[in-house]
Formats: sequence, structure tokens, C-alpha cells
Amino acid sequence: MDFATLKQLPKAELHLHIEGTLEPEMLFQLADKNQVVLPYADIDAVRAAYQFNSLQDFLDLYYQGMSVLQTASDFYDLTWAYLERCQADGVVHTEIFFDPQGHTVRGIAIDVVIDGISRAIAQAHTQLGLSASLIPCFLRHLSEQDALDTWQELQPHLAHFVAVGLDSSELGHPPEKFERVFALVRDAGLKVVAHAGEEGPAAYILGALDSLKADRIDHGVRCLEDKALVDRLVAEQIPLTVCPFSNIKLKVFADLASSNLQALLDAGLCVTINSDDPAYFGGYINDNILQAAAAQQLNDEQIRVLLGNSFKASFLPEEQKQAFLQQLAEC
Repeated sequence: MDFATLKQLPKAELHLHIEGTLEPEMLFQLADKNQVVLPYADIDAVRAAYQFNSLQDFLDLYYQGMSVLQTASDFYDLTWAYLERCQADGVVHTEIFFDPQGHTVRGIAIDVVIDGISRAIAQAHTQLGLSASLIPCFLRHLSEQDALDTWQELQPHLAHFVAVGLDSSELGHPPEKFERVFALVRDAGLKVVAHAGEEGPAAYILGALDSLKADRIDHGVRCLEDKALVDRLVAEQIPLTVCPFSNIKLKVFADLASSNLQALLDAGLCVTINSDDPAYFGGYINDNILQAAAAQQLNDEQIRVLLGNSFKASFLPEEQKQAFLQQLAEC
């Protein structure tokens, strides 16, 4: 399948951090607007810094980049740029992560963040015909009490959310650490997603399922280390939101050819492909799909399975899922 063909096929993106779409050009524009001094001379210097040896290396730069996001219009501009890219790439539905604590710690109110993002989402619905939902994520390197406090701050905005997630540094921060706060999330009627089994072991995936009652696992590529876990994921069709470029940039796999995407599909897992933090990892969703498919020697039918999975794994109402699946089948 070529790029032009893939762009015409409808798809959903389910693992996308809006802060991770901050391209260097916008980084410098917002830094100038908000009088933020960056430790880079120019855009080339920023791109040169996008070489990571670990998840923590990336996160250090990622949180530094957040410093330029200060007003509702900044969050609007960031989100709108991503949503326009979605339309260009044939993404018809997206479920967008954001990190409230990454902003409140800088003195940026949650209201400011949500106002900017949600205005862009509403505009995309009317002007681009694009469906989008919002998923706040707790930072796992912080305490559960911090997450509980953030949950209270999110209360006035729950109508904007379809789920709540868990992200940031995985090692040393098992899902069980956040059991109480996610019980509150579920009691509020929201879905649960959690990063697990990327940097951390397969046991973290199990913890996300049992302690957090996760409806979807973000990454999850290390599930193959535990056959019983794989059997459970297949039986329950718990989706995995796999991010190929991220896995390479963060040294989970040496290259796309050595990733386990084909093995995940062969095992019968509900795998989706996503871009994670595309500004930092070198490509948006179609780049991830095509380059991973080429490296793993996936055929066109397998690519269509991945696209179909993106709708099945979404938190859309069943009627909308089926409508998008029918649209895909007719393309």
C-alpha cells in the first residue's frame, strides 16, 4: 500500500499526547510570544536533541518543551494544528491525551488547558467533520495523592472526557500505585487507559488490568513475555495502542524490523497503530503505519485489520464504530 492510498482510508488515532505534537517551529513561535528562553540556538539544534537513550531522556525534553504553552490560545493553536494534520491523513476520529499535572506544576490552570484544547476540538467537528475526544492522564512519577488532588481539579470538566489515563515514567511506578484514584474514575463512569508494558514488564500490564480495571492498554508490546496474559488479552479483546516510531526512538526495539508487531497480530491481539509524540519521534500516524508495515512485511489486508481495530478499540458509541467500519470496508 502506498501513502496516497493510505491517506484515503479512514482511521482512528487512540494514542496521541497533544503536548507531543509541538513541532520545533511552533516551539520557537510560542517561546518568542511568551518570552520563554530556550536552551537551543535554532530549530536544527532542537531536532538534534531529539535523540534519546531512554524514556526518561525523552521525558526530560518533553517537559521542557511544555514551558512555552501558557495561554488558552497556545493550547488551541497546538491542538488545531494536530487536528488539521488528522484531516490530511484520513484520521476521522482521535482520542487525545493531555497531562494536567505537567501544566499545573508550572502555574497554568487546568481551565486554561481544557478551554484551548476543547475549542479546537469543537471547531474541528464543525469545520473538518472530525470526531475527537479528550483523555487527561495522571503522571505516574508523581504520587497518587497528587493524582487524587488533580482528579478533584478535573471535576468541573468531566463532560469533556471519555476516559482517564496513566502515563510518564513507567519503571518503578507500577499501576497498583494508583488503584484508589482509578476507582474514582470508574465510579464517575469514565473509561480507563494505562501505559504499560513498554519500558516496564508484562506484570505492569496485568496490574493495569487487575488493579485499575483498564479498558485499553497503551503500548503493551511486552505482553508476549507472558503467555497467560496474551491468552487473556485475546479472549477479552483488550486493545493495545502500539506506537512503532516511539518504540524505536526509546530503544524498546533496535529497529522496526525487529519489533514484534507481526507477532502481536499473529497472536490474535487487537493491535492499533498510533504516533504517540510525533513531533519528537519523527512521524505521524500514516508514517508509523507504512514504515512499520514495510519493515514487518505486512500485506494490505493486515493494514486494513489495523485500521479496523482502531475503530473497534475506540470509545465511540457502537453505532458510530459500525458506521466507520462500514466506511472503511467500502474504500
